[in-house]
Amino acid sequence: MNDFRLVGLAPEAFAPFFALTDEQLAERGIHRVVADRKPGYPCRISLVDAEIGEPLLLLPYCHQPANSPYQASGPIFIRSGARQRVADASEVPPYVTDRLMSVRAYDERDFIVDAEVCAGADVAATIRRMFEDAQVRYIHLHNAKRGCFSCRAERA
Repeated sequence: MNDFRLVGLAPEAFAPFFALTDEQLAERGIHRVVADRKPGYPCRISLVDAEIGEPLLLLPYCHQPANSPYQASGPIFIRSGARQRVADASEVPPYVTDRLMSVRAYDERDFIVDAEVCAGADVAATIRRMFEDAQVRYIHLHNAKRGCFSCRAERA
């Protein structure tokens, strides 16, 4: 079996942003937002959707910093005080299962070697299938509708 773990972002790089003024945030392309629906504001650290009324930051994030043609960045939401989530082996939380997902497998050169769009309920099977290929080093999940980075899948 190809067990995997979904890994949220480490919060340390983002924590200082919450102390900045709105003007300082705007200079960095960051905006304060308040969740006005659930689901709708997925936190990339905790891998949960924010509760209605919960404050978040919306900011640009380089989710693929590798020196490859697939280098990429995009917007993400983060919650104040969120703790990094590393899911249990092969666990796929509602944060993923409730969305249409784009699943992208990368090799040692950080090149995409496989990709699929699937219902969130099918993500576990898609990840397992992709990890059957020995050249797949890691997998990125993206919310398919808006294209935003969701989380990383690693072999368990």
